[in-house]
Amino acid sequence: MIRGWFAVYYREMLILRRRGPKTLATMCVSPLLYLLAFGWAFGAGDGGGLHNSPYLRFLVPGLAAMSSMTQAWGIAGDINIARFYWRIFDEIQSAPIAPGGYVLGEVLAGMTRGLAAALLAVLLGYAFGVRPWYGPAFWLALMLNSFFFASLAVGLAMRIKSHADQAMLTSFVITPMAFLGGTFFPVERLPEWTQALLLCLPLTHASHAARAAATGAELPLASLALLLAAGLAAFVFAIRCVTKARD
Repeated sequence: MIRGWFAVYYREMLILRRRGPKTLATMCVSPLLYLLAFGWAFGAGDGGGLHNSPYLRFLVPGLAAMSSMTQAWGIAGDINIARFYWRIFDEIQSAPIAPGGYVLGEVLAGMTRGLAAALLAVLLGYAFGVRPWYGPAFWLALMLNSFFFASLAVGLAMRIKSHADQAMLTSFVITPMAFLGGTFFPVERLPEWTQALLLCLPLTHASHAARAAATGAELPLASLALLLAAGLAAFVFAIRCVTKARD
């Protein structure tokens, strides 16, 4: 018998497979544009050539972290369509699927999307000549990052009332984090009070951990622990939101 969480996850994977080429192309757009724009703007004139650019080696792990965030968060859009138009959530409410099982299935789907987008960002980096060693620690950081944002997306998707609310959340949560979370510049170069604020952003820790793993620097275990704790808290939050939505 298929468990409830696997049924939810399998459904999302079938949708992802059906949209396959379009989804993959969408995942490539942002990292490719950033690599082209920032690669030529900041990389070609650093004395090492475009392919040997230290800035590109700094940028690619951050782009992978950012891509995992945005695509994991994107599961909220699919949930909203299923709720508002297809009424799939109404059917799930009548099925023998516990709130925790539903959340787990959707979170795993979001994580799958996030890690797929991160892999595409890494492959695009290879095309630009950025070829560090992406070991288990690198993917662990991105997995924890995807776990947090997918869990947060599922919880908040249960709270919003329309697609306009979803767009507002993306504008106020995801977009600022993408530009301020250490993706494009070292947070350490900012004033101390600004650093303290940006260290509250999960993406900052994900970018820092992924970059350290990719460059062979000392792995920030505190950042990984913070991402795990934040992800577990967001997962519990999502279960509570789903339970309340079912009531």
